[in-house]
Amino acid sequence: MTFAPLPTDPRWPRAGDLFVSGSELLADLTVVGVPAWRTSISPTGANATPAAVREALFRYSTYSTEHEIDLASLRLVDAGDIEDPDGPAGEKRVMTRLAHSSKSHGFLVALGGDNSITYSVALGVWGEKISQAGLITLDAHHDLRDGESNGSPVRRLIEAGLSGTRVVQIGIADFSNSPEYAARARDFGITVISRASLRTRSMTTVMAEALAIAGAAGGPIHVDMDVDVCDRAVVPACPAAAPGGISADELRQAAFLAGADTRVKSLDVTEIDATIDSPDARTVRLAALLVLEVAAGVGSRKN
Repeated sequence: MTFAPLPTDPRWPRAGDLFVSGSELLADLTVVGVPAWRTSISPTGANATPAAVREALFRYSTYSTEHEIDLASLRLVDAGDIEDPDGPAGEKRVMTRLAHSSKSHGFLVALGGDNSITYSVALGVWGEKISQAGLITLDAHHDLRDGESNGSPVRRLIEAGLSGTRVVQIGIADFSNSPEYAARARDFGITVISRASLRTRSMTTVMAEALAIAGAAGGPIHVDMDVDVCDRAVVPACPAAAPGGISADELRQAAFLAGADTRVKSLDVTEIDATIDSPDARTVRLAALLVLEVAAGVGSRKN
């Protein structure tokens, strides 16, 4: 995906210019690409997405008007992509890389790739702290399927030692999950906040509840942002998105709130296939804004 040339204005710095390349640099926030796609249930070109999101960052400025935060005050690092992150060997590569760099990367944002990366990214960040860790997913789906795919990361994390009672799933959609997997979520003790319930609740109160549950044991929290939680009209590059999902603004709010909470150590952005986005690149542009909202949240911790 290639955007049109941008005008140059020395008084209008671009967010993409803030990210310094390097995998071992000290940072307030580090972006790393995890371009997994081979085990996706549906055919996908999600491996093209990290590069597209990086390009889209140049469409935006460094300043959050609402929060009066200039991201230029943060140390932002782009650690590049982790090559071949699919399958057992690839997932081990992801975990090893993230565990090795965890002391320097600050808040970690992993750019997928499909949703299978939630398993390797969360384990890489948590390490031995998995028994105290918590998980928040913003997703239309439970991701509790059998096997190893983009439909199974939550089940796999629970089987690896994560307590289901510290998993919160926000935005679970009607007609997007089977009765058996819904029952599995109940059996695991997962807190489900459905898409329908969000019609009468603010994202602020929902995220506060989710953070309290996920952080109950005092361990690190990982947030999985499967962008197909959004309405299909705003995320045409998400193959599994359905009409009636949450708004782009709600997802942006959740990203800021995740970044602002010191209990949250990492977040992934997944399930975008940049190769099928609309001509205006609206899905990829949203992903770039999620990165910036998280960064603004991290910046708010210093205020």
